[in-house]
Order: sequence, then structure tokens, then C-alpha cells
Amino acid sequence: MPKIAILDDYANAALSSADWSNLPDGFEPVVFTDNLVEHDGLVARLQEFEIVCAMRERTPFPTGVVSRLPNLKLFITSGMRNNAVDFTTLRANGVVCCGTESPGGTTTELTWALILGVMRNVAFDHRTMKDGGWQARTGQGLEGKTLGLVGLGRLGGMVAAIAPHFGMNVIAWSPNLTQERCDEAGVEKVTKEALFRRADVVSIHMVLSDRSRGLVGATELGWMKPTAVLVNTSRGPIVTEAALIAALTGGTIRAAAVDVYDVEPLPADHPYRRIENLLTTPHVGYVTEESYRVFYGQMVENIIAWAAGAPVREIAA
Repeated sequence: MPKIAILDDYANAALSSADWSNLPDGFEPVVFTDNLVEHDGLVARLQEFEIVCAMRERTPFPTGVVSRLPNLKLFITSGMRNNAVDFTTLRANGVVCCGTESPGGTTTELTWALILGVMRNVAFDHRTMKDGGWQARTGQGLEGKTLGLVGLGRLGGMVAAIAPHFGMNVIAWSPNLTQERCDEAGVEKVTKEALFRRADVVSIHMVLSDRSRGLVGATELGWMKPTAVLVNTSRGPIVTEAALIAALTGGTIRAAAVDVYDVEPLPADHPYRRIENLLTTPHVGYVTEESYRVFYGQMVENIIAWAAGAPVREIAA
């Protein structure tokens, strides 16, 4: 009977987030809580599995991996898009590819948690209190400040909608941003340089692509005010790591908050872990109980539908 590999379940939450007992008799889920990306090791691990349930972009599945999994019949990812998976080769090999819905508000919530956290020194003050201390720093308020959004898609628009409630002005830029979209979202369209020079908070909301990789580097960070902060809940490689480290340690910008990284999980010896004015979270934008119930619940539904010969939520070519 088919064996199901549930990958990268860091919090060991998959089995408690859905009713896997609804699967047909003999379907056996096996949970892996580690992150195995080395190709030979990953192929060896998955040889006996007919179904893989992947959490979006945690484990890459390039051609060199998917072409070496002859027993694979069904591949499911959280979300309906996963840039780390070669779906073309999977489908060419006869593998059915499916996805799930993605609750949209969770990353928006984390974005604002990071903005507030970095502006008000929440992590520093928490550590100070636990160590027996009291007030040691002053924070920055949001009222009257300017939020600069790099990207004004679905998530960027949700972040923009909240800013006026804090009394913030909102400006936006992206390579293909239109005036119509800015009018719809009620924000000011500006040039890239103007955004980085004017914003007190720069928040990134773009999909990772060849065009967006390295979009924020030393030049862009150098345009920012020394009192400004950068927030990235999108994808790590959009910001050049070395440039951000230099900007934070050299005083080019006041602080930053990031939830995403070039390599994930973030290596234990990474410089980010030692920078005092960098607030970090472990890529948890979509990691909520509610999101996991959607992801894993619909993975179960996808498996049941596939077993019945009528796949649902197939990912288009």
C-alpha cells in the first residue's frame, strides 16, 4: 500500500493538524522533522514512497532529484506555487502534482509584528527584563512615519491597508507597478530610489525570481536614512546578506527584521545570529495552527481524491 512521506515538519505538527485516519486503508504517513536537501540522501530517503507531501520551498526538488524517484506517483505541496520544485519533470514522469489553499493573512500579521517589534525594541526589552533589568533603550513610534513597500501585490496590499491605522503614510515601488494599482490600494507610487530615501520602514513583498534576486543591496541600503529599518518576510535572497550585515554593523541603517534567509534552516554559526540590531524569526510567516489545518487537511483531501481516481487542486503546467 502507498507510503506517504511528510517532509520538513519542523514542529512535528502534521499529524495533529489533520485527520489522517480518513485515508484509505493501508495508506501510511511517515513524518520527517529534519531538513534533508542533499540530493543523494534525499533520493535514498524517498525511494520507497509513492506520495510526497512537501512544505513550500523547505526542500528543493530539482530535476536531479525528481528524475530519480521512479516510485513517486503523487506530489503535494502546500500552496499552489512552489518555485523549488521541477513540476515539469514530475508531470513528464507521470506524477500527479497537487497543491493546497494558502491563508493570506498570516504573513501580513507577522510583517506588522516584526515592524512593531523592531521599532519598539521588543526582543531587547524582553531579554533585559528576564535578566533583571529595566528600561535601557528608547523606541520609535509609527505615527507620521512613511512605510515603503517593495511590491504591492496581494500581501503588499494587505500590509498597506493596515498602515493608516498607525497614522503612517504609504509609498510603493516595484518594477511593474502601475498607477492604477497604487490608486486602488490608496498609496503613492514612487521610484525605487525615492522609496528607499523617503521610507522610515521598508518592507519587502515580492516573489523571488531572477529579476528580484539581489534587488536590495549595498546601493539601496545606502539610500536609506540612518534611522530607518528594513523588514523582509518575502524571500531571503531578495536582500543581499553581506550588504545587510555591513549596513547593520556599520550604522548605515538603524535596524532590520527578517523572517527569511538564503539558506534555511539558518546555520547555527551564521552572522545574523550575532547582530544585536537584527530581529530574526525562523520563517514563520505562514506557520500558524490555522494555516497548518488548511495545508495538512487539504493534503489529506488530495490523497483521498487521487486514490479515488479524481485528483483535485492539480497544479497547472
